[in-house]
Amino acid sequence: MLSEFTPVPTLAVRNVEQARTFYEGVLGFTPAGDAPDGVMYRAGASQILVYPSAYAGSNKATAVSFQVPAGAFDAEVAALRESGLVFQTFEMAEMAWEDGVATMGEMRAVWFADPDGNILNVETSPEPASA
Repeated sequence: MLSEFTPVPTLAVRNVEQARTFYEGVLGFTPAGDAPDGVMYRAGASQILVYPSAYAGSNKATAVSFQVPAGAFDAEVAALRESGLVFQTFEMAEMAWEDGVATMGEMRAVWFADPDGNILNVETSPEPASA
C-alpha cells in the first residue's frame, strides 16, 4: 500500500539555478543529490524534488508544509523573516492574523512563496495525544 512509503514533495520551477539560490541560500537546504535536470533536498525524514517545468508556479494552493514543534516556531519564523521572506495572508474563517502569522486554536502558521510562486507553509505540529 502507498501509505507504507515516504512521499517526496515535488516542486516545479522555471530556473533550477535561481531555485537553488532560494532553497539553499534562503531556506538553508543542502542538496541530497541530483535528479534529471533538477535537485533533491533532504528535509527531515523525506526529500523534496525541485525540477524544471513549463508549469512552474501554476499551483495556487500550498505545495509543501513543514511541521515544527511549537517551541521552535518563533525561531523558524524569525529566521525566515531575516532571510527576506514576506509572508502571505488570506481570508479564512476562524483564522486570526498578526504580523503575517496565522493563529487558529493552538495552531500557528505562515505561508510564503518561492521565486516561481510555489507556496510553502511552516506550521506548529500537532501536540501528541496524552495517554
